[in-house]
Amino acid sequence: MNPSGALPARFRRERVLIIGCGDVGQRAARALGSGRRARLLALTSSPERNADLRAQGITPLQGNLDDPRSLQRLAGLATRVLHLAPPPSENQADWRFDPRTRNLVHALARRSVPVSLVYGSTTGVYGDSQGRWVNEATPTQPQTPRAWRRVDAEASVHWLGRALGVRTSVLRIPGIYAPDRAGGTPRERLQRGTPVLLAQDDVYTNHIHADDLGRACALALWRGRPQRNVNVVDDSQLLMGDYFDLAADLYGLPRPPRIARDAAGDQLPLVLLSFMSESRRLHNQRMKAELRLSLRYPTVNEGLRG
Repeated sequence: MNPSGALPARFRRERVLIIGCGDVGQRAARALGSGRRARLLALTSSPERNADLRAQGITPLQGNLDDPRSLQRLAGLATRVLHLAPPPSENQADWRFDPRTRNLVHALARRSVPVSLVYGSTTGVYGDSQGRWVNEATPTQPQTPRAWRRVDAEASVHWLGRALGVRTSVLRIPGIYAPDRAGGTPRERLQRGTPVLLAQDDVYTNHIHADDLGRACALALWRGRPQRNVNVVDDSQLLMGDYFDLAADLYGLPRPPRIARDAAGDQLPLVLLSFMSESRRLHNQRMKAELRLSLRYPTVNEGLRG
């Protein structure tokens, strides 16, 4: 008999901690199945979210990634961690760093590290590939501040894996969509009549349905290989303008107007222009072979129909 009264490790239920338990984190929680495979916990800095999280079978923990002292209780708490919180976007001494992920990694390293840590990054770390195919062995070439911060976060996560033996997985995620996600379809943009680029100037865009992403996050906690990067992307191969044309046809809306790239700067916001300056197509074989994820929505044609 165990003198401490604790169950042997093989009988203990897993404890999964979700950092950044927004829309995708909650979909991952549903994929994990509250109360069956694991006890689910979520870090939140907003007490008003506690009741909603509890209603979903998730135990809320108060803490803030911007305050390292509030993270001390996380050390040794979870057997597996899903980190989906974005880096800060302003008021940073150095815009290339993600202090939030650094704070989390240092807190987890204090004692009894988790078996696995899954981090939700972005395919933006690849930069512009001018429409060429990209896989996980392609070197990162961040071209925007947000992509630089994600590269730094990836490095922090994999440091924990190399230094302390945590099985770390970085999921590189493109545009997330779903009809039941806030802002999760291009309907409002189409209704505004926002232009897209002419075909000869257009860029490839990549997508993943939020439900498939949530399932990928859950699978990676158990199936992710050590210190591995994985593109989590569907099978679509679409230029951005073709994507909006497809959505317009599905919704019975007018197709967006087309403009030349040299005119886009006068008509489109800077954030949107930054997405239109990068073009790449993404291999997803590692996602299918290693995570063994079978896409419920293999292309946006199925996913937008919802």
